[in-house]
Amino acid sequence: MSKRRKYSTEFKHGAVEQTRQSGVSCAQIAHELGIAPSLLTRWRREADSAGQKAFSGTGSPRDEEVARLKRELARVKKERDFLREAATFFARESS
Repeated sequence: MSKRRKYSTEFKHGAVEQTRQSGVSCAQIAHELGIAPSLLTRWRREADSAGQKAFSGTGSPRDEEVARLKRELARVKKERDFLREAATFFARESS
């Protein structure tokens, strides 16, 4: 199961600007950026309808903080488990 990729607002605005400035198709720009052409087309429609207010996101700052803290907790748990295994390994080696 793959996780859903998240793109920053600046990235989205930059991608949409590329479609407006160059004579290259949306599909070509999407390929260069590594995203699906349908996604870039959807971003362009949203930018056309909402202007600079596009891509504001639906999450609240509190939700973003919770998600960040969960990622940090998972990282710290991995580090803890690694250090525990390393300590066990070196304790066996020294005896």
